Amino acid sequence: MSRLGTVLALIGIGLTFSACGYNTIPTLQEQAKARWSDVQNQYQRRADLIPNLVATVQGYAAQEKSVLTAVVEARAKATQITVNASDLTDPEKLKAFQDAQAQLTGALGRLLAVSENYPDLKSNANFLALQSQLEGTENRIAVARRDYIDAVRAYNTALRTFPTVIWAKTAFSGEKPMAEFTANEGSDKPPTVKF
Repeated sequence: MSRLGTVLALIGIGLTFSACGYNTIPTLQEQAKARWSDVQNQYQRRADLIPNLVATVQGYAAQEKSVLTAVVEARAKATQITVNASDLTDPEKLKAFQDAQAQLTGALGRLLAVSENYPDLKSNANFLALQSQLEGTENRIAVARRDYIDAVRAYNTALRTFPTVIWAKTAFSGEKPMAEFTANEGSDKPPTVKF
């Protein structure tokens, strides 16, 4: 075969691979991993805001120590559980991460409800700024989780649909579907606040 024939054959093979979905699986996998990084980034932002929020509330609500302690403990637990991109195919690890984050969400809800009992706290500029940042972060978490779910759905679908299923069964046979976020039991009900 001549050099020109070899070059044309390589170009043809390259075009065939690019058009047949070979690159789809790794591309979607990397997109899902990137979306997971966004989720972790938003949860870290929330964890970083919590000490400032707790310190601000502490000055006004010293007698609400149990609520403050619950927030600090939930934050500590939530930051200890990490899910790396390599763990995204393990539903148990993702569930443990979700559970820890849900506990923190509940504790934060109780902390913010405490503010209703302290009119001075509700008007404190630091508290209002932190509360606003926390609300914005919760919205960012929701968006990041939605984007991750969409990316995982696309990746998992590519593993099971034609023509990418051919590559999933051959060249990428070691790749497993990624775990998705699921709603925690009882998340459809508002948190109960007791004092």
